[in-house]
Parts: sequence; C-alpha cells; structure tokens
Amino acid sequence: MQQRISHIVIWLFISILGASAVGGIALHRGESINAIWFIVAAVCVYAIGYRFYSAWVAARILMLDHTRATPAERLNDGRDYMPTNRWVVFGHHFAAIAGPGPLIGPTLAAQFGYLPGTLWILAGSVLAGCVQDMCVLFFSTRRNGRSLGQMARDELGPIGGAAALFATLLIMIILIAVLGLVVVNAMKHSPWATSTVIATIPIAIIVGIYMRYLRPGRVLEGSLLGVVLLLLSVGGGGWVDQQPVLRELFNHPGLPLAFGVIGYGFLAAVLPVWLLLAPRDYLSTFMKLGTVLLLAAAIIVLQPEIKMPALTQFVDGTGPIFAGSLFPFVFITIACGAISGFHALIASGTTPKLLSNERDIPMIGYGGMALESFVAIMALIAATVLEPGIYFAINSPAGIVGALPSEAVATISSWGFPVTVEQMDALAKAMGEATLFARTGGAPSLAVGMASIFGSAFGDHLLAIWYHFAIMFEAVFILTTLDAGTRVGRFMLQDMLGNIWPKLGRTSWYPSVIFSSALVVSGWGYFLYIGVIDPNGGVNILWPLFGIANQMLAAIALCVCTGIIIKSGKLKYVWVTALPLLWLTILTSTAVYEKVSSDNPRLGFFAAADDLSQKLASGVLPPEKAAVAPQLIFNQQLDAWLALLFAALLWIIILDMLRMASRHLRGLPVPASNETPYQRTQLENNQAEDNKPENHGLGATS
Repeated sequence: MQQRISHIVIWLFISILGASAVGGIALHRGESINAIWFIVAAVCVYAIGYRFYSAWVAARILMLDHTRATPAERLNDGRDYMPTNRWVVFGHHFAAIAGPGPLIGPTLAAQFGYLPGTLWILAGSVLAGCVQDMCVLFFSTRRNGRSLGQMARDELGPIGGAAALFATLLIMIILIAVLGLVVVNAMKHSPWATSTVIATIPIAIIVGIYMRYLRPGRVLEGSLLGVVLLLLSVGGGGWVDQQPVLRELFNHPGLPLAFGVIGYGFLAAVLPVWLLLAPRDYLSTFMKLGTVLLLAAAIIVLQPEIKMPALTQFVDGTGPIFAGSLFPFVFITIACGAISGFHALIASGTTPKLLSNERDIPMIGYGGMALESFVAIMALIAATVLEPGIYFAINSPAGIVGALPSEAVATISSWGFPVTVEQMDALAKAMGEATLFARTGGAPSLAVGMASIFGSAFGDHLLAIWYHFAIMFEAVFILTTLDAGTRVGRFMLQDMLGNIWPKLGRTSWYPSVIFSSALVVSGWGYFLYIGVIDPNGGVNILWPLFGIANQMLAAIALCVCTGIIIKSGKLKYVWVTALPLLWLTILTSTAVYEKVSSDNPRLGFFAAADDLSQKLASGVLPPEKAAVAPQLIFNQQLDAWLALLFAALLWIIILDMLRMASRHLRGLPVPASNETPYQRTQLENNQAEDNKPENHGLGATS
C-alpha cells in the first residue's frame, strides 16, 4: 500500500511539474525564457506518455503477448530475419528513424518563433507519432514482418492496397533521395566528416563479426569495442583534416560523394543485416544519444536564455527562410520531430524482422519515437538560443536578403532583429568558416547553435572543433536512416514483385535481393544525382515536397492501422489512430492545395515555374541563372505533379479504408485478417524472462 501511494505521489509530481513547464512556455511573453524549461517539459511529457498512454494502448488495443513467437524466431534465416538483443534492436531502430527531420525541421520552423514548434513536437509525438510507430510495429510483427504497402493490400483490399503499395514505394524513393542529398551536402568538401563517416563502415563490420562469431552474445563487450573505435574515428577525422595529403583524399565535391552514397546504399541492402546494418546503426546510436545527452547536460548546466521570440511576424507566411503561413506549414516543416511516415516503413521493414519478443514493442516503438522527439526539442533549443539576427542571417537565402553582407544585415535589422557584418565575420572565424551568410538548409545554423552551447560549457577556444563535430554528427545521423530506408525499400519492392512472381517475393532468394536492391537504389540514386548537379542545391526545392510526402505517408500508415483496428472488433478504440489520421489528412491536403494553387512564386510550385519561365523568356536573368533555369523550371513542375499524385493516392486509400470499414460494420465480406496463427516462443532467454513474476500477463508494459 505504501509503495502504491509513493508511486502515485511521484507521478503526480511529474504531472504537475510537466504541466507547469508547458504552461510557462506557452504563456510566457516579453522577457526571454530559460531553455531548461523546454527540457523539463519534454522529459515530463514523454515520461507520462510512455508510462500511461503506451501501456494503455498495448494492453487495451494491441494486447501484446510475450509468449508468442515473433517472425524473427519463426523465419530466422540469419540475414534478414534473426532474433536480436532488444537493446541492439532499439539502437538499430532509433538510428534508422532518426534522420534529418528532427534536426532540420525544427531549426527551419523556428522562423515562426519557438512556441508553435515546441507545442506541436510535444503533443504530436505522444498522441500521434509514438502511437503510429508502436501500432505499425505490432501489426507488422503479427504479419511476418510485412511491409506497410503489403499490409494495406492484404487488409484493405486490392484498390487501396495497390494505391498504398505504389504511394509508399514512390514516397520512399523521394525521401531517401532527399536524405542522400542532405548527407552529401554535409560531407561535401569536409574531410573530417567524410573520413569519420567512412570509418563507421569497417567499424560496424568488425563489431558485427565480433558479436556473431568471436564473442557471441557479448553485447556489452561489442558495444564497448565499437564505442572506443567510434571515438577514435571522430578524433582521427580531426587529425586527417590537419594532414595536407590525407585531407585531399577525403576532400571531394558532391558528385563523387553521391556515387559513394549510392554504392553504400546498395551494400547495406544486400549484405546480411548482422554484418553491417544492425551494428552500424547500433553504434551510430551511441554517437547520436551521446551528443544529444551531452547537449542536454550542457543546457542544464548553462541554463541559456531563448533569444527567439515566442511568435515572430512571419506567422503570416512572409518568412524569409520558406514561404507559407503558420498553418499548415509549421506542421509540415517540423515533420519527423512529431510524426513521421518514414518511421512506419522502418517499423514494418527491418525492425519486426529482428524483434525477439512482443514485450519490447512499447520500448522500441513508442520509446524510440519519444527519444527522436527529444532530439527535435534539442535542435529547436540550439536554433533559438542564437540571436535572431544571426539565425536569420545564416538561414535566409541571398535572393531574399541580398547577396552582399551589408545588404543582408540591413534587411534583417529592418525586421527588428539587429545584426552586423562584423558580428557575422567574427562568428564565422570562430567556427573555422569563411562565411556564414546564406548557409541555408538548417544544418549550419544548428551546428552553430550546438557549438555555441558546447563552447560555453567546455571552452570557447574549441568552437571550430565543436562546429565541425556537429556537422559530422548531422551527417552520421542522416546516413543511418538512408541505409535502413534502402533495405526497407527492397522489402517493399520484393512484396510487390511477389504478387507477379512469388519467387521474387522471397527475401531469402539472393537473385531477388540483388535485383530489387539495384532497382530501389537506381530510383533514389537518380533523384540524388539530379539534386547534386542542381546549382541551387536541390534541397530548397525538394524539402517542402519531402515534408508533405512524409506526413502523407504517416496518414497512410494510420489509415492501415485504423482499418485493422476496426476489423479486429475494437471500434470503440478507433479514435486512437483515427483522430491523428483526420488531422494529418487536413494538414497535407491544405498544404498541397496551397503549394499547387498559390500565385506567390515563393510558395506555389507552378507559380515559381511560371515566374522563372517569364524571366527566362524576357532575358532578364543573368547568364549563370539562365543556364540552369530550364532544369529549375522542370523541378518545380515535377514537385507540383508529385504533390498532386500523392494527395490523390492518399484519398484513394482513405476512401477504400472507409468502404472496407462500412462493409465490416454491416456484416458484409471483407478481406480476411492476415495475422499469423499463434505459436509459442522457444527462445530460452524469453522463457527465462517469462518466469519472472513481473512479466506475467502485461506486467512489463501496463
């Protein structure tokens, strides 16, 4: 009884503390607010969501069964399906889902102020993003690790299923291409980042062999070995950067790096998962979590003030970084920090094929997304502790604020965010860069924010090292998502090809593995190539499409989950996935409408293409812009048509799900559930866990 009272008191305290922190952030005006309140709010909200909401969903809706054999056990082939230690699976899953979204999205969305992004990251993650990840992981695990598109085909019917298969694969290709483009831009002409990222590949292979053959099951030993080698690679990257000969070996422009990334993606898709993918992502998690936790610790010690106002004048859509009003574009831009469709592909791709027990689904699915959301909060803090003038000087393109530094600072200062040329020059010198003006894309300003916090905590004389470490950290963050995404794309394509020729659908048949991997890599590799050779960088054009496509993919995943819940006879719980689905449908449909129909060249895809076409025809463009104008016009038009296609496919899937649900509720025939029959687990470690009193029933999660 006393223990129960203590338990209630502790969670009551966490609830009051979290509510106070969120309320303080939301209602604070005028004076700057301390960044520590953001950490307190995030930790309390995630803790409450994980302890209560995830346990309720697991017990009432999913009904997890720890005695049930998972596909990793039943279909163990030693390559794709293989029971894996839950901490390694968590590390792989987190590394795979945590890409550029939680870093870049919140940084860019800070142009609206700190408040909108913070509230959406917290609320969106615990009520939508975490729930989506956990539900998709559970449903895929119960269906032999089937991909999201194939589950849609099996559970909804041929029309919605075909649309979902096509949409998920096409969106996946676009997402991976943008991931590749961001990582190539981060490594471009950066020997430190490039050498460190390359070093993680042989390190992962060494750890994979160590844990599988040399010291099987010694996860702690393998982890320590990997962490030591990883830290040496980070330090070695700095040493390489100081050696004239070695530096040039790793100093490359975008195109050679793009081909290297394409080759790596192919290897990651065809090699056994234990050899490269799982250990590399697992080790990358140490760097990711270590850096994020170090950043959080530095913020707690320093307690820096947030410099960005709660709301800026750019909520009306006139922002210099990207056009578009607060609704819906703060949600589209934040993307993965709150909910991400890409996660559904990982949760129905590699992760369910490694999961050894359903008991671990809340930790990996809900907990992994909560941790990524915490990364988004850290990124938002790092961006908003900068002086707003510096933030806008780094992120605003020259075409908006002016090509000359004097023009840029005059424009930005006129907005009420003072900044000087001398201030920017001193900052660039401290960071070891020639200039920080117009370094668009979010990554440089995030690196400056992180370096500023680390420098204040551990020494300003190390600012240049911290800045380049942050750039490298972002590159590693993104590349782990790319390799897992490529493998998931291969699974998706094999599922589709299996409907034509069953042998091609066998993940264990190597000719199918090589053929499907080559097709997937060729698809996203083409878009990566186009983006790299684009003189304007490609990211500025593709990021809005990336955000829209990502959120639409999340809507597709929630649509599949909603359909399965209805078919399972749990209509009274359908709101858990249906409400986030409704919200995302409204968001994405509105965003597509504005991006396609707006006559503002900075907002509308077609408007931008028409405006550039008119300037090209009238001869007012400078020669260098005129040379690339046809390609830029094509890219804008392609974005528009792809956005319309994605919207059409989403509505087809939603309508087909509603049709199936209506037939089920009226007692008419619907596609039968493809959940695999129960088979008791034979894994010794699981049986040992089952004998513990706390793991009987749902004690571990409820």
